[in-house]
Amino acid sequence: MAGFGFSEPQEMFRRQVRSFVQKEIAPNARIRAKQDSFPPELARRMGEMGLLGINQPEKYGGQPADWVTLGIAVEEVARGDFSLSIVPTLDAGIALAFKLASEDVQAEWLPRLISGEVLGSVATTEPGCGSDVGSLKTRAVREGDHYILNGEKTSITVGMQSEFCIVFAKTDPTQKARGVTAFLVPLNSPGVHRSRLPDMGCKPMGRCSIILDNVKVPLKYRMGGEGKGFYLVMGQFDLIRVNLGLMTLGCAQVSLEDAMKYAQQRTAFGNPLAKYEGISFKIAEDYTRLEAARLLCYRTLWLKDQGQTHTKESAMCKFLGPKVAVQVIHDALLIHGHVGYSEEHALEQRLRDVIGWEMADGTAEVMKIIISRELMGREFLPY
Repeated sequence: MAGFGFSEPQEMFRRQVRSFVQKEIAPNARIRAKQDSFPPELARRMGEMGLLGINQPEKYGGQPADWVTLGIAVEEVARGDFSLSIVPTLDAGIALAFKLASEDVQAEWLPRLISGEVLGSVATTEPGCGSDVGSLKTRAVREGDHYILNGEKTSITVGMQSEFCIVFAKTDPTQKARGVTAFLVPLNSPGVHRSRLPDMGCKPMGRCSIILDNVKVPLKYRMGGEGKGFYLVMGQFDLIRVNLGLMTLGCAQVSLEDAMKYAQQRTAFGNPLAKYEGISFKIAEDYTRLEAARLLCYRTLWLKDQGQTHTKESAMCKFLGPKVAVQVIHDALLIHGHVGYSEEHALEQRLRDVIGWEMADGTAEVMKIIISRELMGREFLPY
């Protein structure tokens, strides 16, 4: 990306993933969008293709790569099935948490995660607490060689299908961020109760709430030391937010391509729609916005590959990507007219899907707080 383009290996990987997506993921995506879960075999196929082990340890089934390559995988899968692209996005963030786990715990879970055999999720948000991680109410109390967890988590993406969840809980209620600890919680544990949230879009992602009622978690499943959970979740967010942006942009890009084809074929008053500036200028503007947002996302992943700070840039990706994608897909729907408004076309589903990403892992307003903090300093934070 230093030369503002993909390297030859990255470009070859992009072509391979696009071919795979067109053959195995894009077909029936509109049917799956109405269902409540992913077909397990598609997650396993992505694992076989190496899309879930990018930049992960080879001894657990991963392969050496860079974070730009992960972004390519996420964007290309999102072109074919927006909901399914959450799998490589979440897996990459969850794998960061596993770096703090013991070798035994990594060996127990990482090979199955990388192969697509199991899905994982992250539980940060609570009914009364979203982006303010320091205000979590869920408690974890140590009793000998285990912890007892009590509390409620909500808005957990892929929560209904996950085998395990990375749960953030307070081990020291007298502290704010410094009192938060992360735990791996198998979701078949006694005391775990899940309930689906009936969303307007992204139904296969199975967003849910989880009640933790005296859930016993072995000490070995603590991810890092006590009080280190806040810093772990911040590191996850910096990576996940960029890829959430790329998810929306991949979905918007294929929508714009659909709109361009339709505008070239559909006629009105004797001419193709594309001949009218009211249509062609809208397409030109949307293409420009998409290209600018994509460059921002890939530059941010490139910064991560260089080991450079990218918190500000990550927040910019998460703020701008969904905003641009919603506008582009909305415009594409309007260009299609009543055809795009019908459930028979993918556009109405894509629009409902990406709207959810304007809130996921932090709203645009929270992203702007992060950006301004990084630009001007913590002394100008509103809290």
